[in-house]
Amino acid sequence: MPAWIDALARFGRRVADLVAECNYAQRRAFTLRTAADVYLADRDKAPDDYAEFLFRTSSDLLHEPAATGRGRGRSVG
Repeated sequence: MPAWIDALARFGRRVADLVAECNYAQRRAFTLRTAADVYLADRDKAPDDYAEFLFRTSSDLLHEPAATGRGRGRSVG
């Protein structure tokens, strides 16, 4: 393969990585902005009852990778 094809493939992978990182950051920012805990006065305290617990966990939760994936430095998401 010519060298310019390899360089183009590397550039494409970098662009794809950049787009994926921006997508993750946008989803994370939206989740944090719309989380119910942001609007509570005592958000550091535990919920008083089950209804409050359900209210706080009504937003999207992040998926945590398996232990084998966390060991390799993969981000949560």
